[in-house]
Amino acid sequence: MRRFLLFPLLLLSFSFPLFAQKLLIPMDLSQTDHLKAYGIAYKALQLGIQVEWLLNYRGGSFMLENNDEIANECRLRGVRAEDAGGAGDIYLEIENSNMEVVLLEKATKVAIYAPDEVREGPWDDAVNLALTYAEIPFEIIYDQKVLGGELTKYEWVHLHHEDFTGQYGKFYSMYRNSDWYIRQVQQEEATAKSLGYGKVSDMKLAVSRTFKNYVGRGGFLFAMCSATDSYDISLAAASTDIVAPVFDGDGIAPDYAAKMDYGNAFAFQNYNLITDPMVYEFSSIDVSPTSGMLAQGGEGDYFTLFDFSAKFDPVPTMLTQCHTNVVKGFLGQTTAFHKEYLKPTVTVLAQREGTDEIKYIHGKFGEGFWTYYGGHDPEDYRHQVGDPPTQLALHKNSPGYRLILNNVLFPAARKKELKT
Repeated sequence: MRRFLLFPLLLLSFSFPLFAQKLLIPMDLSQTDHLKAYGIAYKALQLGIQVEWLLNYRGGSFMLENNDEIANECRLRGVRAEDAGGAGDIYLEIENSNMEVVLLEKATKVAIYAPDEVREGPWDDAVNLALTYAEIPFEIIYDQKVLGGELTKYEWVHLHHEDFTGQYGKFYSMYRNSDWYIRQVQQEEATAKSLGYGKVSDMKLAVSRTFKNYVGRGGFLFAMCSATDSYDISLAAASTDIVAPVFDGDGIAPDYAAKMDYGNAFAFQNYNLITDPMVYEFSSIDVSPTSGMLAQGGEGDYFTLFDFSAKFDPVPTMLTQCHTNVVKGFLGQTTAFHKEYLKPTVTVLAQREGTDEIKYIHGKFGEGFWTYYGGHDPEDYRHQVGDPPTQLALHKNSPGYRLILNNVLFPAARKKELKT
């Protein structure tokens, strides 16, 4: 009799997967520290532990085999973790809804493009702050290393709040007599000369092209604030001179508008350049805040994350994982992008509802991806030159900062998800 009972039991064991015990890191409102949770996922990947990113499940939760070292790291870093058992019910729920399991396989090698560790200017960088707080390691690279071929070491690069047009951030009207501005100009000019370029704008164009080639070969590029539109403008203006004499000593090409080649760039087209050195703006791409928004300190300024199909559009779904779909807005030199100037191939990830203001965009070029996120600091609405750095320990559940960290993790996804 025992022999006949054994056969059905063997059949059952092959019909249903035997799940190992799982550790769930929830990313919904129950999570105590969303930002450090990304660091836990990254730590697991560093240890060779694969992580399942549960897209649209409880705010984009992470799940992995129960591991004593990771469980202890969660306790030390103040990150909520739960025993998910065999996770059979979780997998079943995901299978029958707009959710998906994406396997993260390898810790991403990360770099920030910025000078001198942190720029020798009176501002900080949200990505630097996010990575530091989440305890995700990164390296600093700048023009010499980029042009020296060192991009091949990294899978994901963030562009610090740079001006790729060679106009020194267009800070001329307000800060040209400031020590930090004078020092920046001197350093940039000295670097350009040492690398064999006659002008800073020529050097920055070479850097822009190098990044474009990096993306084409499979790299992941992320930019915020002025590094978004100034990067695209640099590529589009490759065959002309859009830089005023106060910046480079020679004149703007009289026919510059006719020589703009938007096909060279990733995201924008048909915009109007602002070449006046006394105007703190690069072009008509940027959404300028209204005086009412400024007076109210951003009250009522929110943007909404788009909802994507987790099973058919895993990449934009990864980039928009959050515990809320409505996120408080924030300003920057480039705050957001007017929709009319986006190329039709651009994927819109977030928009200010009822307006043409696009906050967060994404696209593919060659074998790689790029993402632009408007604004300077998600937890400091009007972050100004000279303001102190944001203390992320006070904003550990920040939805705006979560979007940055989504970008850091998604290159770790299994390659088949990145090709859809």
